Amino acid sequence: MSLQIKIEKTKFPKPKPNQDNLGFGQYFTDHMFIMNYTEGKGWHDPRIVPYGPIPFEPSTMVFHYGQAVFEGLKAYKTTDGRVLLFRPRKNMERINISNDRLCIPPVDPDFCVEALKTLVNIDKDWIPEAEGTSLYIRPFIIATDPYLGVRNSKTYMFMIILSPSGAYYPGGINPVKIYVEPRYVRAVRGGTGYAKTPGNYAASLKAQDEAHNEGYVQVLWLDGVEKKYVEEVGSMNVFFKINGEVITPALEGSILPGITRASTIDLLNHWGVKVTERRLSIQELYEASENGTLEEAFGTGTAAVISPIGELSWEGKKMIINNGKIGELSQKIYDTITGIQNGRLKDEFGWTLEVK
Repeated sequence: MSLQIKIEKTKFPKPKPNQDNLGFGQYFTDHMFIMNYTEGKGWHDPRIVPYGPIPFEPSTMVFHYGQAVFEGLKAYKTTDGRVLLFRPRKNMERINISNDRLCIPPVDPDFCVEALKTLVNIDKDWIPEAEGTSLYIRPFIIATDPYLGVRNSKTYMFMIILSPSGAYYPGGINPVKIYVEPRYVRAVRGGTGYAKTPGNYAASLKAQDEAHNEGYVQVLWLDGVEKKYVEEVGSMNVFFKINGEVITPALEGSILPGITRASTIDLLNHWGVKVTERRLSIQELYEASENGTLEEAFGTGTAAVISPIGELSWEGKKMIINNGKIGELSQKIYDTITGIQNGRLKDEFGWTLEVK
């Protein structure tokens, strides 16, 4: 794209929130990026403007048919003042996979990374520096035609907003309790499970609410056909260490191909740890728990990075993993990825991109 980004800076900067009590996704920086798409014209008018409400007609298609996709990544400030992004091009490549599934025109990943860098550089003073904090980045695309017929929109809006955030889970890196969902399903092969689209998350809310009411942080989804095979946790891909081997569900069309998931697999291979992508039944997992070979379990995702799982509840049976404590391998993965992200460790993989 040979596009120039117009920049309009705010005249009314907002006060920064307290870094010790950020929560997740509650505060937003002074600026946002916007770019429009019009059929026959392509993507156009990229701009950075003050953060604020956007007016839409009640008939705007995204409200009625859910034609939308999004991404999530983070920016980190190092101790020497540099600003690092973690594998941002992977996010822009993945948004095009989601775009294709939702019939949204593709974006130029390189241009979008440059737009992201420009926005983060303008609002870099918002990047928190307290332990465990970061600047969460949310790119998203929505259908904007004012039309109630069921078809692809002819116009779209691509936006990026920024949110200084703390830990995704209130317990931080402490192990979480997960409920294995027996009734509801999130996705099936042939559906939109591999795309990062809002409908997938809306479909998960009912089960998540019921799990919260029972004292569980998240839901572990089983496959949508047999309700037998482990797929993913609501906001994370999932890994299990069984008898020295790390197993994660294979990507077969109903699971989001996570960037932290891919990074974890790369690390395990680099360390010589056996890691296998395959179908894993909940029965096999339960038997491993019963015979003592289920050594560790953890989720991976942008928001939490690594979230160790200390307990799984399945049909009234409890699987207590590693005595409810974080495992040695889970801790090593967390320390390594976060160390690379915030510049404490050398990036041997070329995963980080400095914002200048």
